[in-house]
Amino acid sequence: MALISPFTKQQLLPQEEKLEIARHKSELFIGIPKETSYQERRICLTPDAVNSLTYQGHRVMIEAGAGESSSYSDKEYSIAGAEITNDTKKVFGCPILLKVEPASLDEIEMINPNSIIISAIQLKTRDKAYFEALTKKKITALALEYIKDEDGSYPAVKSLSEIAGTASVLIAAELMITNEFGKGLLFGNITGVPPTDVVILGAGTVGEFAAKTAIGLGANVKVFDNSIRKLRRLQNNLNQRIFTSTIQPKSLLKALRRCDVAIGAMRGKDRCPVIVTESMVEHMKRGAVIVDVSIDTGGCFETSEVTSHEKPTFIKSNVLHYCVPNIPSRYSKTASLSISNIITPYLLQIAEDGGIESAIRCNNGLKHGVYLYHGILTNKAIGDWFDLPNSDINLIVF
Repeated sequence: MALISPFTKQQLLPQEEKLEIARHKSELFIGIPKETSYQERRICLTPDAVNSLTYQGHRVMIEAGAGESSSYSDKEYSIAGAEITNDTKKVFGCPILLKVEPASLDEIEMINPNSIIISAIQLKTRDKAYFEALTKKKITALALEYIKDEDGSYPAVKSLSEIAGTASVLIAAELMITNEFGKGLLFGNITGVPPTDVVILGAGTVGEFAAKTAIGLGANVKVFDNSIRKLRRLQNNLNQRIFTSTIQPKSLLKALRRCDVAIGAMRGKDRCPVIVTESMVEHMKRGAVIVDVSIDTGGCFETSEVTSHEKPTFIKSNVLHYCVPNIPSRYSKTASLSISNIITPYLLQIAEDGGIESAIRCNNGLKHGVYLYHGILTNKAIGDWFDLPNSDINLIVF
């Protein structure tokens, strides 16, 4: 009796196995234009990083003078194997662009269709026209802030937060001795002299590194945050017990009245919450210093007003305020090294995998950084914020 099978005789024959074709390494051509944004002094790749890319056969084109504000000369880049040009359009014509700040609308005009941009996004300062301009040119865009590590953290955000946290204490130490208004106090702990009192608002990465630096200088540190989990993690990372508290107006006011330095390092969903009111600032010591690191997202002191690196401070209620956004840019060489060390391995990975499409497919952290894929918006948060149509990247790349 013959067996009845749903398959044809042809289908029952052994078939050859279909394997994925070996990926060929791709050669990258990277363009690094000069930053034109206000107060931006950083650059994405250091000469050493450029050298490691050119050594593997990739091309890097840099606009003349792009690294000068980070103390890297054109000669250093040229020795490292980069091509130096004065033609801005030529740089923007490269298939892969690296920028610290997001591209302006005029710069997007110079970019070739189907290019790749890797830069920060700074969502709060973007508008709908920016995304529409990128979509029109079918550009693939990655945001440094969205790229994830293997452990689920955001390396670029974390690294720059570490710089901002450490810098906030060093800036406060400078301001405490200024002749203009400072008290002429040394930030630290000298035998027989009461130590400096520091209040830190926020127990995230910025708060943690500000606390580490202040404790290292011998200060008395008090940290306030509404998240017990963050406060516990901070204490564990510091390896010592310090004063921590949830944010209660009474205990916060008591701490602020006695402190020499107050550092704002809070984060909010859309805008940073205002924690310290004007009346609280009025109760602070004469000559006390406020460093509001969270001014980038609005500031957590009611008296904060945005200042610049050229004129960084102002006095309000007899308290010296330092409210410069983008603090890491002040330490441009350190910040550039940090960004470069984060980006370079990803660039080598993209080349190894044979292009951005394969790299996104293989690396979930890199996939998380993509907010535009060939002109299709793939980030739901951006789509909701600007009321733009968006698609899930997992439905496009698999």
